[in-house]
This record gives sequence, C-alpha cells and structure tokens, in this order.
Amino acid sequence: MIDLYAMVSPNVQKIYLMLEETGLAYTPHQVNIWKGEQFRPEFLALNPNAKVPVIVDGDGPEGRPYTVFESGAILIYLAEKTGRFLPPEGIARHDTLQWLMVQLTGLGPMLGQFNHFCRFASDNAYAVSRYTTEAARLYRLVDDRLGRSRYLGGEAYSIADMATFPWFRTEARLFGQTHPFMGVGSAESPNLWRWFHEIATRPAVEKALEVIDRHPSTLATATTDEVDRVFGRGQYARRS
Repeated sequence: MIDLYAMVSPNVQKIYLMLEETGLAYTPHQVNIWKGEQFRPEFLALNPNAKVPVIVDGDGPEGRPYTVFESGAILIYLAEKTGRFLPPEGIARHDTLQWLMVQLTGLGPMLGQFNHFCRFASDNAYAVSRYTTEAARLYRLVDDRLGRSRYLGGEAYSIADMATFPWFRTEARLFGQTHPFMGVGSAESPNLWRWFHEIATRPAVEKALEVIDRHPSTLATATTDEVDRVFGRGQYARRS
C-alpha cells in the first residue's frame, strides 16, 4: 500500500495518474495547504520542503517503508518500481527523461506563474506579459514536438506525458480551451489537443480524474491571511 499526501494541484495529479496506470494500491491523504497543514511537524518529517505530493511506499527498497517527495522523483521511482512507463535503457529512456525535465523545469514553473499573475496579480502588466509570452512559447514547443511524435517521449505513452497532461488540463479548466489570455487554442495547437484528448480518454486517466475531482480546491474558503501565507506576501514576505 502506498500513502499519497495530496491536494488538487497539477503536480499532485501526475501521481494520481501514475498510480492508476500502474494499478498500485494507494490511499490518498488530503493536505490543506491553505490551513498550513504542510508546515506541521509530522508532515515536515515526510518532506522538509513542505510541499505535496509525497508518497510513503510501505514496500520500498529492501522491503522497508520508503518516503519520496518531488513529483518528478516520485514518477521515476514508481516507473522503476513497476518497470512501466519509462524505458529501461537507450534513446527511448533519454528522450522520455528529457521531456519530463521540460515539464519539471519549464512548463510547470512558467504555466504556474502565468496562472498566478493572471488570476491573482493581473495589475502587474510586466509579469502578465512575461509569463503569457513564455506560456505561449511552451505551447508551441509542445505542439511542435507532438507533430513529430505521438507522445512526448516517443511512440509510447510515458511518465513525460503523465507529468505534462495535468498542466494543460488545469489551464483548460481555468481559462477554457481557447485560452483568451494567450490566444492559444485548438486551432493554433492541433497536435497538443489531439494528444490531450487521447490521454483524457484513457481508462486509468478517467478513473484518476474522478478521484481527483472528489477533492475540490479549498482556495475559495481560505482567508486572506491564509492565502498570503501560501503566496509569501504581506506579513509573510521575506526581504532576505
């Protein structure tokens, strides 16, 4: 049994997808970040970086419980544990890892900032322009890749796709498929949306999304102080 410490963010959704695709038994534990539950000592003992997702694998290396944090590390760990969704060697493995890193270092951070400034700080014209431009560039990058390859890592569905899919799903749900903020939609990104809809109809993905949607975001009920704490603003801003 795997314990998954979770919320509804795209980084956590990746792990739901992987667990459902592999058929590993798991129990989700919701962490309310707006209430500061990620800063509790018992959670910091699992992840000193105070972020979800985290898994605790009761049947880890050498048959002992093992804790893994950071979504990319979790995906690689589960792929190697099950021997699925990450080629064991050769060009296919390297291609998959490269596109996984594109998500971890580019798509995730940039779409995250695009989302943040468009939704919570739209008066910052420079930030909105910067992250809108970068988000649109990344859409074109992914669309170009998927015009040459069925999946991000190659011809086989992999952890690179699982890592990337939730970010586009979240953007589509927040802003609509036509993305009025960027002018990027199905007409501009046909390969991306072909890939998106193919993944969305996978049985394991449909099941994972059903589980995810049972736990809606608690942002709507968070106080201004709680939001400030998570965003590191107001009295929680650090100067050095």
